[in-house]
Formats: sequence, structure tokens, C-alpha cells
Amino acid sequence: MSIKDRMSGNEALGVAIRQINPDVMPAFPITPSTEVPQFVSTMIANGQIDTEFIPVESEHSAMSAAMGSEAAGARTITATSSCGLALMWEVLYVAASSRLPLAMCVVNRGLTGPLNINAEHSDSMGARDSGWLQIYAENNQEVYDNMLQAYRIAEHKDVRLPIMICQDGFITSHAVQDIELNEDEPMRKFVGKYEPEHYLLKKDEPMAMGPYANSPFCMEAKRAQAEGMAQAKRVILEVAKEYEAITGRSYGFFEEYNMKDAEVVLVCMGSACGTIKDAVDELREQGIKAGLIKVRVFRPFPGEELAKALEGAKAVAIMDRAESYSTNGGPLGSELMAAMYRNKNTAEAVNLMYGLSGRDLTVSQVKDIYGDLVEMITKPEKNRAYRYIGLRE
Repeated sequence: MSIKDRMSGNEALGVAIRQINPDVMPAFPITPSTEVPQFVSTMIANGQIDTEFIPVESEHSAMSAAMGSEAAGARTITATSSCGLALMWEVLYVAASSRLPLAMCVVNRGLTGPLNINAEHSDSMGARDSGWLQIYAENNQEVYDNMLQAYRIAEHKDVRLPIMICQDGFITSHAVQDIELNEDEPMRKFVGKYEPEHYLLKKDEPMAMGPYANSPFCMEAKRAQAEGMAQAKRVILEVAKEYEAITGRSYGFFEEYNMKDAEVVLVCMGSACGTIKDAVDELREQGIKAGLIKVRVFRPFPGEELAKALEGAKAVAIMDRAESYSTNGGPLGSELMAAMYRNKNTAEAVNLMYGLSGRDLTVSQVKDIYGDLVEMITKPEKNRAYRYIGLRE
């Protein structure tokens, strides 16, 4: 039975964390993720959970402590944003290569500079090659649901990789929305207890964690890690199917919105997808065959699946809330275009930078993008394959 409520995305994370009741949370505050450890520490003080909270002196220390507790066999969580995630850089790679399935709530915020505290995906996208799973949310409901599924995915014996649960800073993290919560007991049963096979405090199995690996061994370790990421695709769908049976809410690698006969399609991640859906609805009323693919899972990247979903499209705009400074576009654009090429998709494709440092994306702007796509179908020479949306002239 669902419980109707209204709360912010950070509050939704707090409820999910209470229902999971992780063993350890090391954390250091940084806007806009500060509320997450605040909620957890309050719940600990109120006796609602028995998580061990570890205050640390920096985000680097937070990830180091998280890695240590996870390696010792404790289910661990932390939270960060922006420059805090960047300060963890070194340890992100160690956690992933050590196959430690800890969870991190990433409240996406632009990396400096210029100094900015608003929504952007540059922080988590900068860590896209660190070996972490990454799942993104459009709204507060998805923030809650993604958190509850995270450990089931990360801790699976065929995966064993850390996971980022990402949401847009302030847009979802602090905005209050209607939400359906699950009852505590079914969620505790769904998430289950963490029972690692190998861990440092296991008395009858002495082991080393994160040892030096020279060339005869290191490449094989990386290949095994890559296999864990590949296996995560199957596990993500299995966990989503089980979650749907309990809650009625369906999840996959991405959501297809009005895609059955779509000719002009936007591909996007995060909170902007709600705005795009409004534009799609208006354009459909005008007879324009507009569609949206909302990417939920970025790591592992569902390239083949996305390319297949776009087979019927004639023109596609891929929206990035992070700039790669490659002169070719952003991370989502470059990876999806490569997948489309391998799949021999024939659609005209453009990569658009939007919403950097919290810049608004409006329904009117989205409708203009669809208009450009319609024109590109008949006049492909007008396709500027990489450009910005919403810049001040």
C-alpha cells in the first residue's frame, strides 16, 4: 500500500535511507547535498535508524572512510555535490576497482568555475569513467525509487560496483513535489541485509584490499571490473521488474514518451524531461510527431538499446547538461551518436548544450528545438551538429 505525501528530493532520499538503514555514513557537507547527511544524523539522534555517522574533515576523507567501512563488510552510504565529488576523485577509482558496492547520493551541481551552486551534470559526468554505476532521476518520486533499488543492483554478486544516485541540484533536491512512499517493512524486505562474501574482518579469510598490481595482473582486474559493469545491465532490469511487482512503478534503462510513431525526438536526462514532456504534448496536439527518450541509466551506458529505440526517428536532438570542451558536444551526445553510428541509424542528429549552471529550459525553447528538427528532415544542410540553447545574445 502506497503512502501519499509531498516532500523534496533530499527528503525523499532521507526516507529511503531510513527504510534501508545502512550501517555507516561518512559525510562532509556541501550545497546542495548537505541536507542528506543532516536528515540521516537527525534520524540517528531520534533513534529511527542505527547507522553509524562519521563526521570527517573533507569529501576525500568521506570517500576514504566509506571505502574502509564497505571493505570491512558494512553497508555504506555517503552524499556529495560538485567540487566535493571532484575532491573524491582519487578514491572513486579505488572504490570501483576494489569492487566495493557502496552508494553515493549525488546532488548534481556545476563544477567551478565560474563559482556556481546550481544544477549541472558536470560533476557526475566528470566521473563517468571511474567505474561507478550512475542512475539519474527526473523527479522526486524517481529519486526515492532509485535509492531503494540502488543496493540491490550494486551488491549483486555479478556486479559488485559502487553506485551514484543522481538528481538535479535545487530543481529536485529542494523543490517539494507529490510523492508515493512505500511502507517500511516491504522495503526492508526488498532491500534485504548486506551479506558480503569477502571482507576484511572475516576471521577465517585473511585478505588484502587495494594492493599494488603490476602489469601481469592489473589488466585482468580491469577486465573483470568491466564485466561487472556489463552484467549490471541485466541486474538493473531484474531489480526494476521486482520493484514494479511491489510498487506498480516501472523502470528500465530509459523511458520512452510518445515514441511509437515519433519522427522528431529529444534525448535527455534529469529534471528537464518534465519540461520536454509538456512541449511534446502541445506539439502532438498540433499534429507534429514529437517524442522523448529520458535516459535513466548512464552507467552502464545502454547504447545498443537507445539506438534501437531511435530506429524510427528522422531527426534527433541529444541534450547535454555538461560541456566536454571537446568542440564536439557533451558526454551523452558523443556516446549516443557513436551508438547510433554502430547501429547504422540514418536520423539526422544534433547535440545541444542546455541548462548549464542552472540556466532555465522553457517549453517555448523546447518547441523551437523540435521545429529545427522538423526542418532538418528536409534541409539536412542546416544541421549545426553542436550548439547551445538559451544563451543571452
